[in-house]
Amino acid sequence: MARDTLMDYEKALELYEPVLGFEIHVELNTKTKMFSSSPNPANEEFHDAAPNTLVSPVDMGLPGSLPVVNAVAVRSSISLGLALGCSIAPSSRFARKNYFYPDLGKNYQISQYDEPIAFDGSVRIELEGGEVLDIPIERAHMEEDAGKLTHVGGSGRIQGAASSLVDYNRAGVPLVEIVTRPIVGTDHRAPEVAKAYIATVRDIVRSLGISEARMERGNLRCDANVSLRPRGQEKLGTRTETKNVNSMRSVERAVKYEIQRQAAILHAGGTITQETRHWHEDTGTTSPGRPKSDADDYRYFPEPDLLPVSPSEELIEELRAALPEAPAARRRRLKDEWSFTDLEFQDVANGGLLDDVAATIAAGATPAAARKWWTGELTRLANAQGVEASGLISPGHVAEVQALVDAGTLTDKLARQVLEGVIAGEGTPQEVVDARGLAVVSDDTALVAAIDEALAGQPDVLQKIRDGKVQAAGAIIGAVMKAMRGQADAARVRELILERAAQ
Repeated sequence: MARDTLMDYEKALELYEPVLGFEIHVELNTKTKMFSSSPNPANEEFHDAAPNTLVSPVDMGLPGSLPVVNAVAVRSSISLGLALGCSIAPSSRFARKNYFYPDLGKNYQISQYDEPIAFDGSVRIELEGGEVLDIPIERAHMEEDAGKLTHVGGSGRIQGAASSLVDYNRAGVPLVEIVTRPIVGTDHRAPEVAKAYIATVRDIVRSLGISEARMERGNLRCDANVSLRPRGQEKLGTRTETKNVNSMRSVERAVKYEIQRQAAILHAGGTITQETRHWHEDTGTTSPGRPKSDADDYRYFPEPDLLPVSPSEELIEELRAALPEAPAARRRRLKDEWSFTDLEFQDVANGGLLDDVAATIAAGATPAAARKWWTGELTRLANAQGVEASGLISPGHVAEVQALVDAGTLTDKLARQVLEGVIAGEGTPQEVVDARGLAVVSDDTALVAAIDEALAGQPDVLQKIRDGKVQAAGAIIGAVMKAMRGQADAARVRELILERAAQ
């Protein structure tokens, strides 16, 4: 694939104004699917099911099968609409979105078109430095997910593949698609706005408890629309839609890349093709997908097998009263409760780790310890694997590791090894400690023996310490830690060396 020509980012923003738009697909974690009684793989209980085991005639589109609306999914959709500041339609209708693709057995998707469940909302996001921006929401509508295609051979994409496999488990999973209106005025902060918006929606979804919202699993997927228009022009430019970007960092990078790519094309006198684009995490680039269809191409018409959804005013008000604390208000409260500086809190919030840190604290760790592990070692391990730190390990296990440190069973260095073992699936923290033999050696007899051996190799150290050069103990401490494979408390080793020097 030839690499695109890019314009310098700052120059691109001098010449053009970026206009953003986002379509976020949220998989609801109901027990069953949107229109059938099949178990829902977006629910944690069924996540690891074997391919094509969570299917029914409705999911496969077999003749004579009829859909039935999942009432819990409707309630979850209304709650999400309310949390997004939307109005709830007194009556909304499902429609058939027609297109041929092998992961939808019916050859159409049941979605909502001109009569969505929720409309006209706004989400407030907070950027670094405290700046706030209101993101206009056009609609949030209900639909079903498609199945999953796996292309065998080649690069893993359909081009060059020898064959393709279809898993219908995901077909029919309840979705809410959140569509923004065009977002203007972001300028040089456009990539940051993209990341902050996705993070805010994920916080809202998780606070409602209606989805696992794990991007690496596809529970929350983002399509990022980017267009450019010359400075001073009112008419919107032609947009591209980068599909299914699977992390907040990738959304940020994809938006910046598209701004630079489109600016280079426009500045050279070219035109932008309205198309979908694929994001490549390894190269940090996008590539062409297919021409972007307009609504008319899908030949929408009302779904004849489903009645309109008409929630009562009493139900809407019941769900409104049950809404949890708004994420922005929660962030302000937690920052004060944890006594974090602005920078410390930004590391947690902007890294998408707020819920994990909060759960780790609730499990018994101090705020400082929870922040240290999640923004430090766990983020490092996640980056090495190319995944989000959130969801890498349970907050309870992180708190357990810290409890072992507090009890003197582990040093921080040993604790890092325990975390790696837990993430690798070796068991609970205590099981990893036992299996790997990682506990700190607390027997002074063993430590003294190691100290004596180290001193035998450096006999002048004791005299140096007695002469007031206490820092000379560092060489012995290092030798003892090496001999004990890091399973000694360095502070205790130092105490024993000084006690020996004082004799």
